[in-house]
Amino acid sequence: MKKQDIAKRIARQSGVSRAAAADRVDRVVNQILADLRRGRKTSLPGLGTFSQDDDGRALFERDGGGDDTSQD
Repeated sequence: MKKQDIAKRIARQSGVSRAAAADRVDRVVNQILADLRRGRKTSLPGLGTFSQDDDGRALFERDGGGDDTSQD
């Protein structure tokens, strides 16, 4: 799913403009990245948790188990 798709869905469900929804997505992503740079884990309730491995690669673990590793 692309940012545009996420923003469109948020806009439709919350009654805000697509631009406002895209800004919300940007803020969340930027907060996740800032937390990771500080060495903190950050979670999205109902989805999972972002963290970094010892090499600085971003990791994502889905709620309910399963490990899905991705790099930024």
